[in-house]
Amino acid sequence: MLSKKATSDTHGQDSPYFLGWQEYEKNPYAKGTNPGGIIQMGLAENQLCFDLLQSWLARNPDVLELTRNGESQFKELALFQDYHGLQALKENLVKFMSEIRGHKVTYDPSKLVLTAGSTSGNETLMFCLADPGQAFLLPTPYYPGFDRDLKWRTGVEIVPIVCSSWNGFRITRSALEDAFLLSRKLSLEVKGILITNPSNPLGTTMTETEFDLLIEFATEKQVHIVSDEIYSGTTFAKRFSGIVQRLMRKELEETEIWNRVHVVYSLSKDLGVPGFRVGMIYSNNDLVVSAATKMSSFGLISSQTQFLLASILNDRIFTKRYITENKRRLRQRKEMLVEGLAEAGIRCLDSDAGLFCWVDMRKLMTSDTVEGEIELWKILVYRVGINVSPGSSCHCVEPGWFRMCFANMSRETLALGIRRIKKFACQAQWEIRTRFLTAG
Repeated sequence: MLSKKATSDTHGQDSPYFLGWQEYEKNPYAKGTNPGGIIQMGLAENQLCFDLLQSWLARNPDVLELTRNGESQFKELALFQDYHGLQALKENLVKFMSEIRGHKVTYDPSKLVLTAGSTSGNETLMFCLADPGQAFLLPTPYYPGFDRDLKWRTGVEIVPIVCSSWNGFRITRSALEDAFLLSRKLSLEVKGILITNPSNPLGTTMTETEFDLLIEFATEKQVHIVSDEIYSGTTFAKRFSGIVQRLMRKELEETEIWNRVHVVYSLSKDLGVPGFRVGMIYSNNDLVVSAATKMSSFGLISSQTQFLLASILNDRIFTKRYITENKRRLRQRKEMLVEGLAEAGIRCLDSDAGLFCWVDMRKLMTSDTVEGEIELWKILVYRVGINVSPGSSCHCVEPGWFRMCFANMSRETLALGIRRIKKFACQAQWEIRTRFLTAG
């Protein structure tokens, strides 16, 4: 009685990434009422600077009251708004993006399309750039939600660009070529490459070498590049540099590649407001902007939300302070997790951004297989009491890597999670050594 889309199993909801969330919701950790519950380390949410937002709102109550200069804006906001969005939000959003990038690039608000979060932005671009049965190349490991966001409704296929730990999971020319050849073998026309910069789940930022490889490859193959930069404000080791900055090299000015590079952004991670569902697409391609704007009518941001965020972002003193303090707190929290795991003999991939660490737990597995990884993941969820994302859910080709989030909880809760992991790691390594000696 339902459509094929409604009854298909291609949504990806059966991935351990989503299943871990379900188990957490059944038994969530709470210090006072459920101290033995599961700690959620599988959610990439930024709560570290929420106090700064709350303080700003306390100082600016007129925004919540929907007033400006003492006059109510309720009627204006409550009545019909077209799908172009509030100009004030678009103008302040591009200024915020520029500030994150050290004012090295200026964005034109007329080339920006507002979307209901980056999920909507990425899917909209798939609808604009590819037809069902065509493909986008994605470097692995990648965000598990892309299997849903990019494929489920659009019919677009994903072909992996296989990256490995030998070089820190960096993109190589050979990996790009292998993915392109695989697409041909599968009779899939490649329409573009999608990257996350900073990377989810790695927490790393793109190098100039990687940028140049991608740009040269896209130019040669005549394909698009979509750069998902929703974690750009979480880069704590250095100033963030995106693909637009790299394109601004003199030799690439006025070249046609500009029309095939598109940026997706959101305030969910950098400002810590995922519930507001505020994202955007930025493109120099007028046809893409036009088509995406029409499509945005299916996922609009409420005028009230746009008014609130435009007001916050318009306060340049606040945004500058917020960006600086957010990076400082993220760095501290990341170091806390890395150092705690190191005490248990567990290492993390070197990273400089994000709300998570890419953690190497291969020495704790009983077998070097995906099955061994899932077995370890189940132990972590059900026995240790932490929900993390296994690498296989991110399409990592090397079993034993896990994504652990650190910014969605209190310092005290993270400390407890680390203690649980350390206790388990000591027991597991002892059991593995005992089993090895007994077998010998």
